Formats: sequence, structure tokens, C-alpha cells
Amino acid sequence: QVQLVESGGGLVQPGDSLRLSCTASGLIFTNYAMGWFRQAPGKEREFVAAVRMGRTYYADSVKGRFTISRDNAKSTVDLQMNSLKPEDTAVYYCAADRSLIVSTITTARQWDHWGQGTQVTVSS
Repeated sequence: QVQLVESGGGLVQPGDSLRLSCTASGLIFTNYAMGWFRQAPGKEREFVAAVRMGRTYYADSVKGRFTISRDNAKSTVDLQMNSLKPEDTAVYYCAADRSLIVSTITTARQWDHWGQGTQVTVSS
């Protein structure tokens, strides 16, 4: 059974940084693309970033501010978020999928496995 567990959310001020982490179990980690999505109240779940085989892909809204990285030895994927804005406020979800090309899986329905989510609130 695949399990994805996120951690690291919280309340921060605009301009601050925050690092999210996701630990995966029940899968062969290197066989999966790993990604982050987010969902704000009343909005659809949207793609944030993904990584597989050293290739990363980002949503335009976070490019240059967020960095996704993975540690295959620990089966973890992190999302470093810098220069946070109020519009980054959302529940952030970790996801896993067997697709090879991360730039082609930017909609939530394409991903196979999900974590429970962690709240990120950016407010002064």
C-alpha cells in the first residue's frame, strides 16, 4: 500500500520561506515521478512542481521561487518555498505517479497516489 506523508506546513509572513517534506513508503521510489500540488478554498487542485530522473518541472506561478528536490535513498521529496506570497496559501499535497516525463502530468487526475495534505498560510 502506497503511503505519502507530508510535513512542514505552517503560518508564515509574506516574503518568508518554508520547506515542505514528503516521505513515501510502499513503492519503489525510483520508479515514480514525485510532485507537489496545492488547493486553495473554492479552487481546483493545481500543479506546483514535479521531479523524476533529475528532471524538474514547475508551474509558471512558482518558477524561480520554489525548488523541488528528492532523496532517493530516503524516499523523500521536498519543496523549498521562498519569497512566499499570500496567493501561495493553500493545502499542499504530495503525489506520486509512474509517468516518465514530468512535464506531461500537470493535472491532478493524472497522478496515482496522494498524501493527506499540509496547510500553508501566508499572511501578515
